[in-house]
Amino acid sequence: MRILIAEDDPVLADGLCRSLRRSGYAVDHVKNGSEADTAAGTQPYDLMILDLGLPKMSGHEVLRRLRGKAAGVNAKMPVLILTAMDGVEDRVRGLDLGADDYMVKPFELAELEARVRALIRRGFAGAPTLIQNGALSFDVSGRMAYLNEAPLELSARELGLLEILVQRAGRLVSKEALVQHLCEWGDEVSTNAIEVYVHRLRKKLEPGASIATVRGLGYCLEKAPAPDQA
Repeated sequence: MRILIAEDDPVLADGLCRSLRRSGYAVDHVKNGSEADTAAGTQPYDLMILDLGLPKMSGHEVLRRLRGKAAGVNAKMPVLILTAMDGVEDRVRGLDLGADDYMVKPFELAELEARVRALIRRGFAGAPTLIQNGALSFDVSGRMAYLNEAPLELSARELGLLEILVQRAGRLVSKEALVQHLCEWGDEVSTNAIEVYVHRLRKKLEPGASIATVRGLGYCLEKAPAPDQA
């Protein structure tokens, strides 16, 4: 999953990026509102963490422009406002402009990460906290995967790949989409590298779960039949 952080405080931004990357997210950081507006209009993201007091363009304006687009790469992207503006009017304005959640600085990192997980889950049409697909289960809140109830040892990139596939079980996911959701700016990851990650993940999942290759198009985590259909 890929997150965009729009924050002009370098110390806070660095801490957020480090923490979220340790949790397996791909993270891009911009320092002003103009850069946030450009990034949100060109790159697909699963979530934006947005400061309101940004230079060059306010967070409110970034949000207004984002939600003003009826269609686009991130038209329905969840937005978490993270700001020192703690007045009721500030909160109301942010939420009315289309923010999905609002946190005031200072904050507890554990709570922010919990809200990030909840918003990303909500972005997948309210997917349950625990996604079950036959012998495979994925704990969205804890970001842990299990096969036959035994925890899987996965690298951060394998975890991110599995999260994308399990959220879309039974549907084709293109290699290009996987690159876009797994990689940050500056990452030199090709579609050939995605093939390597899929190969490694497939070996760890079999025989309990299967990733099908649709040659020339992408991959699909095969959806296990419901218990009463097995």
